[in-house]
Parts: sequence; C-alpha cells; structure tokens
Amino acid sequence: MDPVIEIEGLCKDFRVGFWRRRTRVLHDLNLTVHRGEIFGYLGPNGAGKTTTLKLLTGLILPTAGSARLLGRDVTLVATKQQIGFLPETPYFYDYLTGREFLDLCGQLFGLPTPVRRDRIARLLALISLEQAADRQLRKYSKGMLQRLGLAQALINDPSLVILDEPMSGLDPLGRKAMRDIILQLKAEGRTIFFSSHILPDVEVLCDRVGILVGGRLRGVGRLDEILTAQTESVELILERVSPDLAVLLQDLAQGPLLSRPDGVLVRLPDQERADQALRAAVEAGARVVGVAPQRLTLEDHFLREVQGHTP
Repeated sequence: MDPVIEIEGLCKDFRVGFWRRRTRVLHDLNLTVHRGEIFGYLGPNGAGKTTTLKLLTGLILPTAGSARLLGRDVTLVATKQQIGFLPETPYFYDYLTGREFLDLCGQLFGLPTPVRRDRIARLLALISLEQAADRQLRKYSKGMLQRLGLAQALINDPSLVILDEPMSGLDPLGRKAMRDIILQLKAEGRTIFFSSHILPDVEVLCDRVGILVGGRLRGVGRLDEILTAQTESVELILERVSPDLAVLLQDLAQGPLLSRPDGVLVRLPDQERADQALRAAVEAGARVVGVAPQRLTLEDHFLREVQGHTP
C-alpha cells in the first residue's frame, strides 16, 4: 500500500516553567498511514495529539526524527500545497461572509478566479451552507463554522486532509454532518488523518486507529482486529430454569443470575463456559432464548490502554 504519512523517530521537546526546563512531550513516534484510509489518532488531553499534527503540518519543528507527507519532507512548500488542515480552534474573520472567506483561502493558494468560483460552489454544497454563503460569519453557529473550516481545508483539492478534533463542540446533528462529509472524502480517494476523543465517531469512521498516551504511541491497528478478536463475555437468556440448573449455572457464571421478563440472564466469562452452560441447559430441559457474545468496544480498549500506562 502506498504510504501517505511516514513518521520515523519523531520527538518534540518544549521548555516550560520559570527555569525553562526541557520537557519531552512526544517520544520516538513511528507511524505509517496509507493512501485512502481514515486514520483515527486517539489519546487523552495532553497526550501530544495536537503537537503531532503541528509537526506534520510544519507549524513547529521536531527535536528529533523526521516526517514525510506524500513522499516529501513536511517543511517543503510543495508538500503543504497538497494537504488540507483544520485546527481544533480555527480563527475566522467574522466580518467576512462564508463565500468571501473561502475566496480569500483560495487566493492564498494562488487559485485563478474561475477555479475559485467553481470550487467554492462545490464546497458550499458539500457542507450544506449554500443558503448561508453570503451571511457574515459572526452569525454562524459553532457547527456551521466547523463545516466552513473543513471547506477551507479542501479549497486546494488536497490528497491528504488533517483534522484536529473535528467533532469538538458539535451537537449530534453537527457530528453526523461532519461524519458524512468525512466518509464522502474517503469515497473520493482522499486520505484522512484526524485526532479525536469522541470514540463512537472514531468507531464508525476509521479503518485504523493509534492510541497516544503520555506522548508515546501505545498501539496501532485495524478496528476489526482490535475489537472483534476479543470477546469479553457471553450472555445467555434461558427460560424454564430449574433450581438444580440454577446452581450449576451460578458456578459457571460471572456474577449473579438475573431474572428478566424474557427469562434468566446468565453472563459467562468465556466461550468455553458458555458452551458448558448451553449443554447443561439443554440437558435440563431449559429453553434457550438468546446467546449474545459481548465484544470489546473501542472505549473499553482505549480506557485499558490509558489506565494501564497512567503514572
């Protein structure tokens, strides 16, 4: 697969405090993101996600290591012309209209007037802001500004789109609109690299994720490999459970048996015990209403990684 982002041994130090002591906030980061995928960069606040994105966009320089985007060094102007970037807290000239703001962004890229006009029209349609295009930005909602920020990241028709917390502060409708746009960008063949701590959105969108904790990358993988490979427990719902069978099930179960309107809920810690419980239930004449493996969620995996490495 064609690599779009290549990071090798990337480190970043900052000087903090009165004595300006050197503090390392990013440790020996190695990561590859492939063309056409949506990559989720996860981590708690202060983990180093925004620092990584600033290094990738050339806004700050690394202390050690290197990064390449689209096969080129990140500091080259030619590289920056091929990427789109939405910061976590973008700044807008609120006296401009949405159309004027996008036109200004297009001029900064040196786009000819006919190209700007056509591209702005398509982007306004993409982000569903045609009706508000000639309204001043001070009258835009948070969600509208976030979508406009994404449009400015696309004005140069980039191959790689880098988004820093694109769902931050959005209501459910705004988040859905942003998710739909990101999926459309993937369908167009673009590569999307975004940081987030809103895990349900990441689980819906991403092909792969990486988890950053304390400036160190703790794991990278495909969501289907991370989540479906691990079964946390198996839940059985049974009817006609005799007292003797209840005693046997309790010995196998993870926690007490629970009575429900549709039967008795039995939570087993693994598939082997679930098979034993099913055989015993059938032999005792119980009726099996349901069998439901409980898979590890992205939130479960994320919390384990974070809590397992918290000093």
